[in-house]
Amino acid sequence: MDEDEPLELWAECRSAFQRPAGELRAVHLDEIDRPAHVNPAAPRLIERWDGVQWVPETIATDFAAAQRLVHGIRGDGSF
Repeated sequence: MDEDEPLELWAECRSAFQRPAGELRAVHLDEIDRPAHVNPAAPRLIERWDGVQWVPETIATDFAAAQRLVHGIRGDGSF
């Protein structure tokens, strides 16, 4: 933090870069960092950001189901 920068301005800039609480993400259950599309038939852990950390939310049966949950898609996603 710059010594001349007011605390309010610093806090405003910091909050602009933080992810919103409630955001969802899907991760592999084995916790190995790999691309999301690898092994699409494997179940995924859905986590919710609580403002401080990722908290387990539910388990999706596969990659497609995880994407529907994370992005709020209802049905099979087709029009």
